[in-house]
Amino acid sequence: MRIVIVGGGVLGTMHAWHAVERGHEVVHLEREAEARGASVRNFGLVWVSGRAEGPELATALRARQLWEEIGARVPGVGFRGNGSLTLCRTEAELEVARTALARDSAATRGWRLLSPAEARALNPALRGSFLGALHCALDGAVESRVALPALRTLLEASGRYAWRPGREVRDVSADGVVDDHGETHAGDQVVLATGAALSGLVRELAPALPVRRVWLQMAQTEPLGEPLTTSVADADSFRYYPAYDAAPLAGQPQPPVAAEHAMQLLMVQRLDGGLTIGDTHAYAEPFPFDQVEAPYDHVTQVASELLGRPLPRIVRRWHGVYAQCLDPAAVAHRSQVRPGAWLVTGPGGRGMTCSPAIAEQTAEELAW
Repeated sequence: MRIVIVGGGVLGTMHAWHAVERGHEVVHLEREAEARGASVRNFGLVWVSGRAEGPELATALRARQLWEEIGARVPGVGFRGNGSLTLCRTEAELEVARTALARDSAATRGWRLLSPAEARALNPALRGSFLGALHCALDGAVESRVALPALRTLLEASGRYAWRPGREVRDVSADGVVDDHGETHAGDQVVLATGAALSGLVRELAPALPVRRVWLQMAQTEPLGEPLTTSVADADSFRYYPAYDAAPLAGQPQPPVAAEHAMQLLMVQRLDGGLTIGDTHAYAEPFPFDQVEAPYDHVTQVASELLGRPLPRIVRRWHGVYAQCLDPAAVAHRSQVRPGAWLVTGPGGRGMTCSPAIAEQTAEELAW
């Protein structure tokens, strides 16, 4: 079978991966010279800990297994199963962690509640003040800025994969796609994994798409100068991830800037020693075209307090936009938009985590 994949981000690339793994030929189109959307503007987290019970958690667990297998074959993706610590600084935050540990899935997620001394033994860089930490052994990370080219190198070695950047698709038919160069790329099936690009052709194909876009701000620092051995979150993440019941935090309002920008702290060390930190969430379009400094001040302060030292200087700032299903129970949106053509989008902030498993589900559904 010859399969045309439209979209060079992590979701499209994982569809290409599964197609090639099953012996098919793949033509992979991307409108930019290289993927530049949410797939590279993220933490690189493989984040099991916060996923909702049911299909979302099952998808994340399968994806975590796939990422480990892929990482063993493609060292360039930078996979490491470093786990995470969510640091609790108040009794209300500890109560959320204790409630989470009472869930039936706590052992499946690799959750345990650590004392400050136990957390520092696991991650000595955390010299700040906190009361305890929820450890998730299954969380991991990849290097999102370099993972996709590394994956494509192995795909190209199969002899059954062709990468076609700088091609924006204008039309889709049962025979394949037509790009903005007027070239037809023939295929037996087409998968559109266009990320947050929901206008133009996608709107023509799926005018009532149950997906919204989300805007966020992030940054990266100079090298920390020591290992940050786990990924780190603050307890504001309890407010945003569905695995937790954040009711005990109702009486603990966020600082105004964090509440205004729907913020949490996530912090991941890159292989070069720098820290990716963030993030904010904005849901109402039109999104701003500029970045504002107050959220960066907030995450810098919180990160510094948890580290017990000044955060290294920020050297990069950016914003990103991802597509998120409106149905909170849906891990991703998958629908047939024309004969032989399927649209797969809307994983939201789960995209980097869950893409290997979402693409595997597509492969099984389409009988690849």
